[in-house]
Amino acid sequence: MDLVQVDGMNVLQIDLIMTAAIAGLLLVLGYWVRKKVPIFERLCIPPAVIGGFLCAFMITLLKLTKVLEVEMDTTLQLPFMLAFFTCVGFGGSFRLLKAGGWLLIIYLVATWILSVVQAGVGISLAKFLGINPVLGLMAGTVSLVGGHGNAAAFGPVAEKAGVVGATTVAVASATYGLVVGSFLGGPVGDWLIKRNHVQIETDEVGINPTETEKNQSHPITSASFLHHLALIFLFMACGTLFSKFIGLLNLPNFAVPAYVGAMFLAIIFRNVNDHYLFFTFDSRIIDLVTDIGLGFFLTMAIMTLKVWELIDLAGPLIIILLVQTVVLFFFVILLLFPMLKKNYDAGVLSGGFMGWGLGIAATAVVCMSAICEKYQVRSTKAFLIAPLCGAVFVDVFAIPTIIFCIATFS
Repeated sequence: MDLVQVDGMNVLQIDLIMTAAIAGLLLVLGYWVRKKVPIFERLCIPPAVIGGFLCAFMITLLKLTKVLEVEMDTTLQLPFMLAFFTCVGFGGSFRLLKAGGWLLIIYLVATWILSVVQAGVGISLAKFLGINPVLGLMAGTVSLVGGHGNAAAFGPVAEKAGVVGATTVAVASATYGLVVGSFLGGPVGDWLIKRNHVQIETDEVGINPTETEKNQSHPITSASFLHHLALIFLFMACGTLFSKFIGLLNLPNFAVPAYVGAMFLAIIFRNVNDHYLFFTFDSRIIDLVTDIGLGFFLTMAIMTLKVWELIDLAGPLIIILLVQTVVLFFFVILLLFPMLKKNYDAGVLSGGFMGWGLGIAATAVVCMSAICEKYQVRSTKAFLIAPLCGAVFVDVFAIPTIIFCIATFS
């Protein structure tokens, strides 16, 4: 940890070990606050969101008062994220999906429809409010469906086409989406479950366990934990290599993030392993690594958010983002949830969709985790479908939509 001066401003530079330590403390604090403030638990607000935002707002206050700037090394955020999604993949037995595979199709089509809806809402409102229509697109599909990645990628493209301030608008809108999506996803899914008196069970109930999951009454040993950890790291590395390989193919409008590659390969291994029994999985170890990976990853992501970028949003853009939020809410409760048959899996997926439609795939996952943690029933299908559709397959449709709109309206 170093304190330096940059352009006359004190800047506190925190290394990766200290950043991880702070994230751990904030995660513990989040659990403590949620226990002490029951409304957080009732609304399914994740502990990582609580602890992360306390830190983010404190950092923002220090920056705005020009007391201190804080820079954190989030290098360890990627390994935690990879570990989480790899473990999600290991839980992805096709035997759990074959009874309800139609959920994947419905959810995927919904992501495609939303990408067009957000583009239309943003462009239409921008025209009505008297600003460049492409700025409305930046506050729609680019930043909300696309997240910070697409915001950083397409903002400069729009600016080259003559749209001044497109990058700033896109990044700030993506920050808004991540903040609001993290808070709304869990409560919306929980509200749908309670309002419709949904039975708390999934389609996985009644499916016999595979041989890899039987006989887990024995204690977890250092050897068994090491075996699982080695396998997880192996697929984390393979996922990274797979992502780079796909990138080298230069496929138009298609990319596979490393965490999705790791999850995809882990799903394949899990299902081959169910047949040939190369490895005996202990679901307790997988769940443990899953919870730790998600908690640290999300806490790091939120505690380093540049909340002050939201202050720079002009009035018209705030209106656009609020309308986008309302449209997404009604899209979820009036269209998506009924199409998913109004069961528990539908409630979990709807909460995830609300988080994803404003934030990113990881936002969907953490919102779904909060719901499942409340009801003590995990929807495995939801944790496979939401990241896969929200991180990969949506771009097959969303990116061409963005490119077309920029070319048409810039």
